[in-house]
Formats: sequence, structure tokens, C-alpha cells
Amino acid sequence: MLHWIWQHPDWPRFGWQAATLAPLLRQVAIAQGRLLGRTRTSDQTLQAEFSLDALLQNIVNSSAIEGERLNVESVRSSLARRLGLEAGNKAEEARSEGLARIMWDATTNLAAPLDEERLLQWHCWLFAGDDGFLASTIRIGAWRGNEPMQVVSGRIDRPTVHFEAPPRTGLEARVGEFVAWFNASRNDATLDPLLRAAIAHFWFVTLHPFDDGNGRLTRALTDLALAQGEQQSIRFYAMSVAILADRKGYYQQLENAQKIASTAGGIDLTPWLSWFLNTLHSAITNAEAQIERVLGKSQFWLHHRQHALGPEQIKVLNRLLDGEQAERGGFALGISAAQYQAVAKVSKATATRHLADLVVKGCLTRLPGGGRNTRYQILWPATGAAGIAPPPEQP
Repeated sequence: MLHWIWQHPDWPRFGWQAATLAPLLRQVAIAQGRLLGRTRTSDQTLQAEFSLDALLQNIVNSSAIEGERLNVESVRSSLARRLGLEAGNKAEEARSEGLARIMWDATTNLAAPLDEERLLQWHCWLFAGDDGFLASTIRIGAWRGNEPMQVVSGRIDRPTVHFEAPPRTGLEARVGEFVAWFNASRNDATLDPLLRAAIAHFWFVTLHPFDDGNGRLTRALTDLALAQGEQQSIRFYAMSVAILADRKGYYQQLENAQKIASTAGGIDLTPWLSWFLNTLHSAITNAEAQIERVLGKSQFWLHHRQHALGPEQIKVLNRLLDGEQAERGGFALGISAAQYQAVAKVSKATATRHLADLVVKGCLTRLPGGGRNTRYQILWPATGAAGIAPPPEQP
């Protein structure tokens, strides 16, 4: 009896229900187009900042999926230098440099074909700086050993096997088959680029060719496939953020797909592909919302650049513009004079005077109500102003 999908005689000839996936593909394509169109209205520096944030979030969240915490500032610095946003005058951690190299290669070196050497190099970069216990327990820059590759849980004497990779024998041939498909499928007009990315993700993680790091390199491969499909290296969304948000569902979907029932027509990957497309859509829409906030903030400060505002006023406005009310619930219904007083650390009379001044200058609008319950919200300027102005720094 066949237990794992890679044991099926049709492996790796995947099938899916096109009618089920068609609306999801349209939904993601529309979201992609909307996001790219929105970012093109900003200047190149701001675009680079958006891309930096997306690349950083991809690296940090991909590692977090595996339970690893990174030095975020060090990774950011390594990426920023590559984007020309920061001078390269300080030594970065080897770990951060290695992760940045993988992401940079996966999202900018789109024309180069994938090969085994490139995958092995990514694995070396993934563990750059690990010269201690980890380096003595895994084969860095080499395929995994002969031990069975399984994901298990439960009691030692009665373990539950959630996943088992193909045996070590023949692994090079299986990787070679995947690499050949990855390169050829890029020019396959009958295969949607989004489905190609989803299939590449599932296929490579099933092979599990390394002792460790398979998930992170699988997600880097997915970024490469998505960038190739969009035909642009600049990134504005991070799929790993959406995967981490549904980490349990991610592992469950992969496990279900490994044991997926075959049909008369072969292997049906529709459930996995559906989950992938829905998660990708979430990543894009979340990035769009974040970019809208940044662009809105820039538009706001451009509109009010002629107003002389005090440092306390700037601090409160930046807190409102950064969406703190949505994240922490503090200003969801607007800010009151008492809250302004607490944030700005000023007297009650000063808070009242500052708020009245911000209303006069068109920065805030007073909401219906009165007395101590009076609240104020950002008054967004009308769209259409040209250019981008950086917001004043918070004190």
C-alpha cells in the first residue's frame, strides 16, 4: 500500500481542478496588479524602502516559521547596503550576510538557471557563521545523509510520522529532475506562474534534500519563482509573513498533501494549491495596506509642510499616522485630550490648545460629541498632490 505521495507511480506529474483555482488565480493577479500600480506612484527612494521592508520581512518571518529569531537590525543593514540605502562601512554578522545573499540572489538573479550548485551555495550561505555544534551535526553545502528523513511527534515508542522524505538513494536524480522542470517550466505558456511557484514549493519541500534548512530554502525558491513570474526583481510583499500567520495551517496543508488521495487521473494537488493562492493573496493585500499607510503618511506631511508644528504635535500625529490606533486599540475611536496629554506629556491646558491648533491647521478633525468625550481623528488631505515629502522625525 502506498503511503506517501512520492511513492505514487504518477509522481511528480501533478494535476488540479482548473475550475476551482480559476477565481483564486484571478483574485491574486488583480491584487498583484493593484499593488504594483500603487507603488509606481511613489519615487524611487520610497520604492527601495518598500522593497527593503518586504525582503527583510521575508527573511525574518521565514526563520520565525522554523522557530529561529534573527538579529533584525543586522539583516536589515545587509539588505539596505545592497539596495543602496546604506553605506557599507561596517562589518555585518556572517549569519545576516548569508541570509541576505540568499534573498538577494533569489529575487534579483532571475535570468540565471537554477542548478544543483546554486542550491548547495544557498545552503552554505544559510549556515554562514555556524562553526560550532550545528556545523558538526549537519552537512553544510551538501545533500543529506543516509538516515531516514522524517517529521515525527508523540511517544518515542509509538511515534506519529507526519512526513517522510524520499530515501537518500537516488536523491541526486530526484533533485536533478526538479531542477530541470523548474528551468523548463518558466517558459511553459500552459502553466500559470503562480501555480508554478506553488508546485515548486511543494515539490522541493517533499524532496527535503538537506539535513536542515529545507523549509527556508523552499521559501527562497518560492520567492525566486514568484519574481520570475512577475518579471521584476523589486519585491513589495513578503509571503512568509502570511505563512507565519497561519503556521499551523501551513504544516497541516503540507502534511495533508503528502498523504493526498490519488484520483483516476493521477495526483490532485488542488487543496494545496488553493491554500497557497489564498495565502499569497493575504500577503499581497497586507502589503498593499501597509504601503497605503506609508504613502498616506507621506502625502499628509507633504500637504502640511508649510505649517509650523511643535514637537509634541508631530509626535502625536506620527503615532496616529502610523496606525497605532489599529494595532493597539488606543485610538480606534479617535484621540481625546486626555490621551493627547498622556502621549505628549503636556498639561491638560496645553493638550487642549494643541488639539485646537491642529484642527485649525487641518491636521485633525473633531468628531461629533462634546465635553470630556470630544475626540479627534486625522483629516486626510485630498489625493492628487505631487511629490513625496519625508515626515518630520518624532522627538
